[in-house]
Amino acid sequence: MKHLYLFFSISLVTILFASCAGNNGLQEKEPATMDSAYYTTKGEEITFYIPVTAIQSNRVSLDEVYFRNKKANLTTSPDKPGVYMATFQMAKPDMIMSSDPKEEYGNKLPQKTEKMDFELKDDEAILIFTQNSKVKYYKLTGVKERV
Repeated sequence: MKHLYLFFSISLVTILFASCAGNNGLQEKEPATMDSAYYTTKGEEITFYIPVTAIQSNRVSLDEVYFRNKKANLTTSPDKPGVYMATFQMAKPDMIMSSDPKEEYGNKLPQKTEKMDFELKDDEAILIFTQNSKVKYYKLTGVKERV
């Protein structure tokens, strides 16, 4: 009986871990009706745009985007209705280093580089959104630069 219990316990744990490992959390269906995402580059700053044509805002909230090892919050564009945007600082800003802390007051915190569980190409991004109070992920492909 002891061996049977041990066998079933090991089988159950193996099945649970196998099912978790196969699910990387990516949503197959897009959370809203979207046009192709794109980005623009101005100096060392990348602005990422997601044009949304239809969204159920009472159920879905577009929160963040992960692009080129950086994560940024999404906001609605004040100039373009229906467009969500995020800004990434790609270069390390100049820091004022001094023995006097008052001179270092204007330094901004660097944007943290985050490692996610997804392997992405340069033209791919991960959209992080909330749907019915659950955080979900959707892969955006074919992200192109606009000049």
